[in-house]
Amino acid sequence: MFYRPEDGHGLPHNPFNALVTPRPIGWISSRSADGRDNLAPYSFFNAVAYVPPQVMFSSTGSKPDRQHGKDSLSNIEATGSFCVNIVSYALRDAMNATSGPYAAGVDEFELAGLEKAPCETIPCHRVAAAPAALECRLTQIVRLEGAANYLVLGEVTGVHIDDAVLRDGMVDVLRFNPLTRLGYQDYSHISEVFSMVRPNG
Repeated sequence: MFYRPEDGHGLPHNPFNALVTPRPIGWISSRSADGRDNLAPYSFFNAVAYVPPQVMFSSTGSKPDRQHGKDSLSNIEATGSFCVNIVSYALRDAMNATSGPYAAGVDEFELAGLEKAPCETIPCHRVAAAPAALECRLTQIVRLEGAANYLVLGEVTGVHIDDAVLRDGMVDVLRFNPLTRLGYQDYSHISEVFSMVRPNG
């Protein structure tokens, strides 16, 4: 089949998210200007540069109790920082619990029964049980086409790695099985790895 998004796809559900998969999940923790913690997952997330290390995520919805965007976006605009918590398969239910459209001021850490840990370089909490966390300083917020689409870019200023996921000095993803987002209501996790050497090195 072929369709132009502006004309609609004619299918029961939008296939776009199911085609661009799997996507890593950025479990974004942030803090409001008045000190309230927030935690929410975003599946439009990825690393975008090595030196300095940088990441991005996109907020693609709005809430009636926010002027624009979601709580994460408002908090990051106000404080200039956020933390990306890596989601392991073991944390899937907790991650899902934090994905609801809760009122501003609801602490999703508490709602999901998650222990908080302090960040080192930014004024924010991270998920203590996450296999890794990336502390980030906001560099840009870019307004995208659409009613409530925003691209958030940050420079990584601190990296936490659980020693249990390291093997011979390298991160072994099979020790925590990263959760990935597919389309519709579907998820998967990394349970198999193979290597390929690039040509000329």
